[in-house]
Amino acid sequence: MRIILGVGGGIAAYKAALLLRLFTEAGHDVTVVPTEAALRFVGAATWEALSGHSVSATVFDDLDKVNHVRLGHEADLIVVAPATADLLARAATGQAGDLLTNTLLMARGPVLFAPAMHTEMWQHPATAANVALLRSRGVTVLEPASGRLTGPDSGPGRLPEPEDIFAAAQALTAAAEPAKLAWRTVTVTAGGTREPIDPVRFLGNRSSGKQGVALARAALDAGARVRLVAAHMDVPAPAGVELISVGTALELREATLAAARDSDAVIMAAAVADFRPAELSATKIKKRDDAADPVITLARNPDILQELVAARNAEGRRQGIVGFAAETGDERGDVLSYARGKLERKGCDLLVVNEVGHDKGFGTDLNDVLILSRSGDEPQAVHGSKAEVAAAVVARLARELDAL
Repeated sequence: MRIILGVGGGIAAYKAALLLRLFTEAGHDVTVVPTEAALRFVGAATWEALSGHSVSATVFDDLDKVNHVRLGHEADLIVVAPATADLLARAATGQAGDLLTNTLLMARGPVLFAPAMHTEMWQHPATAANVALLRSRGVTVLEPASGRLTGPDSGPGRLPEPEDIFAAAQALTAAAEPAKLAWRTVTVTAGGTREPIDPVRFLGNRSSGKQGVALARAALDAGARVRLVAAHMDVPAPAGVELISVGTALELREATLAAARDSDAVIMAAAVADFRPAELSATKIKKRDDAADPVITLARNPDILQELVAARNAEGRRQGIVGFAAETGDERGDVLSYARGKLERKGCDLLVVNEVGHDKGFGTDLNDVLILSRSGDEPQAVHGSKAEVAAAVVARLARELDAL
């Protein structure tokens, strides 16, 4: 893959050398395009030695190669790290004052920015507007990490670690590759089930459905026919899916088992309630001062993921099954240990696990997951937007299906 690594003029430019090494060790052909300011932090000799290509910041070098047009046209991916506030502003407004901004204007493939700047710069309304504008155009702008900055201050604005940028780039290119799931049928479940207590109340969870919708969209982008079995969601279903709306865990079970019969893959991203009220009150349970507090007895809901695996195995289907696990650690184990145990019990091909809490996972636009495989491969860490996570999961699922 041909990658352009743009380097902005910030102290974090030295970390881009580590990112460059990750790309080249993965077999990619990388051309570094720094800004003039970036060359004051890391010189051209370093970039040329690590990349094997000549380095320039101006459109006036190698005029016979027309680099300001050629580089953007030929690139499969452009990654800019660090992306300073100034560089984000110039990219958002379409300026073309140097080789990097010209290359960005000519880009026809995916573009990823990894910002790095002081907290006040990142949080300034002008930067926020520039980032929003770039994202609205389909450009990926990572959230900066939080931590120690150049001086004694700390906060959001630190360049993400090179390994995290590399993982985000992998996910982005996976999303850009065409038709991984052409001629495949994929069933995706999404949202949170609601288990009624009475005509007014229910037991539910905090799932927004965003990750499931992102998975359905990623499967569509990969060429699949997609069925979306949707419980309660805060976001609309993507255009192009066959939508099956459900409410409770039992309804979701019935719809998913039926849809799975002729599906090449099932992605169980819905947050399915583990329990439901054993009895449903026909009338609203009243709160009376002269009555005792009500006691609600719970019944266990069926394990849909295990049923899917059992049905597939019994019928000998060549079918990929992906489970999701929203986990919290406790004094008996961490998130990863619980996830490994769940993967073994469920028997699915892939298990996507993320740590959840009051400010993690549910309802947010970002996600941080590990993809575990029944084949025993090392867990794959993916951090980024839910669209980026979905692209990585779909790409991994496509490889699993190809191996069946």
